[in-house]
Amino acid sequence: MTSKLTPEDQQKVDSYLSAPQHQVERKPFRPLLMLAVVLLIVLGLGLLSRMLGMLVD
Repeated sequence: MTSKLTPEDQQKVDSYLSAPQHQVERKPFRPLLMLAVVLLIVLGLGLLSRMLGMLVD
């Protein structure tokens, strides 16, 4: 894929991206952890709604 930027613009982009604030180390993405958190939230809200439903009856 070729860049549509002029060499000057590409140099500006490269210098912007190489700035220290754009070089933050991130933890690897863990989809199973995210799935577990979402499931816990859904289960917790479901249990809460059942308990509230029992109180209203």
